[in-house]
Amino acid sequence: FCTPCLQECLKPKKPVCGVCRSSLSPGSRALDLEKQLETTETTCNGCNKKMFLSKMRSHAASCSKYQNYIMEGVKAVTKEPLHNTRSFPNRFTFPCPYCSEKNFDQEGLVEHCKALHSMDAKQVVCPICASMPWGDPNYRSANFMEHLQRRHRFSYDTFVDYDADEDDMMAQVLMRSLRDK
Repeated sequence: FCTPCLQECLKPKKPVCGVCRSSLSPGSRALDLEKQLETTETTCNGCNKKMFLSKMRSHAASCSKYQNYIMEGVKAVTKEPLHNTRSFPNRFTFPCPYCSEKNFDQEGLVEHCKALHSMDAKQVVCPICASMPWGDPNYRSANFMEHLQRRHRFSYDTFVDYDADEDDMMAQVLMRSLRDK
């Protein structure tokens, strides 16, 4: 979880887990889960080395064979790039939905709106979201400033492969989960 989402789970008088909705006690550690991580053995999908789950994250970060294993999965679900680039939306610069000033990068749009439109309650379409493959160009955000601060603190380009086919990716993940122990 990111910090703001975790904080939302802890806000109610009786905090709940964001996944299973069981009760949470802020500040107390999940000792049973920690013990399970420390005693459950697994095998690296790259180098086949056996280790406890608690060590897997640090191992995966330094195991070049594991990195190759991950890249094989990425390559398996990546589409061939299309040659007609005119059909791709512009995901680099955006207009302000309030004043139509143009050519903001994502960070610039956030700063512009915070500086000049923080009190504007008009419902507008987020130009960043509308440019995404999953974006709805007709969806008007009820609180655009809140949306900007929660959804656009980072660039999607850092985390999203727009050429990956979601159906192929899901099929690949399912096949790998059946193959992995």
